[in-house]
This record gives sequence, structure tokens and C-alpha cells, in this order.
Amino acid sequence: MPVKQVLQGSQAPVEVWTEELEQTARQQLLNIASLPFIHDHVAAMPDVHTGIGATVGSVIATRQAIIPAAVGVDIGCGMIACRLSLSEQNLSHTLLKRVFDQISRDVPVGREQHTIDRAPLERARAFEAGLRTLLARHPELLKRFGKHSNWMFQMGTLGGGNHFIELCLDESGNTWVMLHSGSRGIGNAIGNYFIELARQDMERLLIHLPDRDLAYLQEGTRHFDDYVAAVTWAQDYAAANRAAMLDIILAALRRHLPTFNVTAEAVNCHHNYVAREKHYGASVWVTRKGAIRARRGDLGIIPGSMGAKSYIVRGKGNARSFQSCAHGAGRRMSRTAAEKAYTAADLAKQTEGVICRKDKGVVDEIPGAYKDIDQVMANQADLVEVVHTLKQVICVKG
Repeated sequence: MPVKQVLQGSQAPVEVWTEELEQTARQQLLNIASLPFIHDHVAAMPDVHTGIGATVGSVIATRQAIIPAAVGVDIGCGMIACRLSLSEQNLSHTLLKRVFDQISRDVPVGREQHTIDRAPLERARAFEAGLRTLLARHPELLKRFGKHSNWMFQMGTLGGGNHFIELCLDESGNTWVMLHSGSRGIGNAIGNYFIELARQDMERLLIHLPDRDLAYLQEGTRHFDDYVAAVTWAQDYAAANRAAMLDIILAALRRHLPTFNVTAEAVNCHHNYVAREKHYGASVWVTRKGAIRARRGDLGIIPGSMGAKSYIVRGKGNARSFQSCAHGAGRRMSRTAAEKAYTAADLAKQTEGVICRKDKGVVDEIPGAYKDIDQVMANQADLVEVVHTLKQVICVKG
């Protein structure tokens, strides 16, 4: 299915893969498209919705500049999934409840972190040298997370918000582990720090922007080069964090389920990140804010919500989307609006059959607060093909 609509009125057009576009998101997309360094056009995926400055679900190709707030503060947030040799017949309700409890004990969520005896420190220490180099150039970053940073003990932890761990079944009854998380507190500290530096650059250069959250760093400056190094570090940390959690979860499963093997290599993909790529004959910076790379043959993960289906997909390499696709269902209402509109009873009904929290504390993550994942998938039929359809039986929320 082709692009649903094209927005004009800015320096560059905006190509949108949905007809469902709220007015605030529309204006944000036009604001982005008005910047002088946008390359060719801005692409908006079918899960697009209002963000901070830059729209969630947008793909922004830029020449010699990066917008740190478009990358965001959950740098490298993304998904990992792998298939197991277990089938639906191996998963009784009693075993699943034990697994849910075990994962809840073994993987810290929210603001919690590992104790020194449980943390995957060997994996974390691989990132020490890179962080020391960054702090040597920006010692003021220490103020963001303290001299006794706990980032090592956050390796292998989930975080909060819409982050989750799921055990799923595919269309053939095969079992999958899938989770959603990012670079935790250290990524947040790095993101906020460079967002402020970009704003300071705009003030110093007297550059007027349609939104202060579109402040950018220009290629060739110290702040730009340091940001690229820092964001690369955080993206790598986020991918390692997901891999560390996957190891912990597989160990938890092995305590309660029949013997199994991992039968397919893990798919580990970012959906909040920036990378150097070539598009339309030019080497540019591509920021995917709530979007995943979908080059021809790329495997990706598109989750629904805690009561809806998710998809393992293969990219089609569509040039107009900058070889990208949606990163999930996308919110159709804010967390505050969801808490006002729904109750814990609504959540229990919408997550029937799933072992998960069903209390007031996670009502903001209720499936009804998200767009219809099936419509999102239909809108991007020209971007990806479905390889597997997953439905959760366990969901551990952040």
C-alpha cells in the first residue's frame, strides 16, 4: 500500500503512511520539514503520534546536522526476540505463573537495579573505557548521574513506561521470548545533556526554531563529534542491555520449563537512534524516532500492546521510507487520558488470557490506549512482510 498522504507547506514534503494523523503531530512534522538541512523529505510511519519536539514514528534524514531531542533520551531503545524449541503443549498455566514470578524476581523493573552479586558486570565493564573517554571531555556529565554511577548495575534491567518482557506463541504454536528496553538512566543522562548543549548552540548562534526541542548540532563542531561518540556508546549499551536481559530470562525459564534450545538467532533492533546511511545518492544522518530499519531482508520486531499481537517482519527496502517501518502500534491517547478513560477492570478484560499485572498502576498501558496494530500493519504492507505473528501469554511490565 502506498503513502497515504503528503504534507506540503514546508521546505521539504512529509510523506505519511497513515490517514490517522492528529493535528499536533502534523504540525510537528511540518516543523521538522522546515529545517534547512532536511534531506529530500520527512517520512512518517503508520504508528506516528505526537512526541517532544519531533514526532514519534518519524524518520528524519539530515545533512551535516543531528537533532538530539529527535533521537530522544531513551537512546537505543528497541526490541530483542528469539524463538525456543518449546511448543504450546509445554506451557501449562501453572508453569507460566511460575515463570512470570521468576522473571519478576530476576529482572529489576522501573527504577530498580541489580545488586552487586546479581549484576552482569563482565558485560557492563566492556563499556567502561568508552564512558571514561566521554567523561574526560565532558566532566560535567557526572552531575547527571553522580560520581558513583549505577549504570553498571542497570545492565540487564528493564526500566519503566512501555518497556516489557513477554513470552509469546507464534502462528504455529512455537514459543518466543520478546522484550522492549533501552539504555536506562545513563542513556537518559547523555540525551538530556546534549539536548541542552544543542539549545545553547542555537542561542549563541541566534538561530530561531519553530520548537526549541528541534535544536541541532552541526557537523564539524566539538559538540557534534562528541554527541556522535556518546550516542553510539549509548546505542551499543542499549543493545547489550537487551542481550543481558535475554540471558537472565532464559535462565529463569530453564528453572521451570522442560529442557529447550534457542532455535533462531535473536533479532535485536533499535527504534530510537541515529546512524550514518546513504539515501538518494548522499551520505546523511538518519534519525529513526520510533521507527526501525527495514532494508530489504532486514528482520525486525513490531510489537502491539500488552493484549495485542506482535510481528516479526522482514524489510522490503522501500526507498521512500528511507528503508524504515513502524516500531509498534503507537499511542492513540496520552497516559493521563488513558488513566481517566479506563479502569483496572477494563485492563483485566482487555488482557484476558495473559498473565500480567492488571492493577491501576499499569492502566496507562492498556491496549485501548494504543492504535489498532492490524491497521498499522496494513498501512505498511509496502514496507515489510510478516514472517511470524506472535501473541503473548505472559507480559511483565516495567
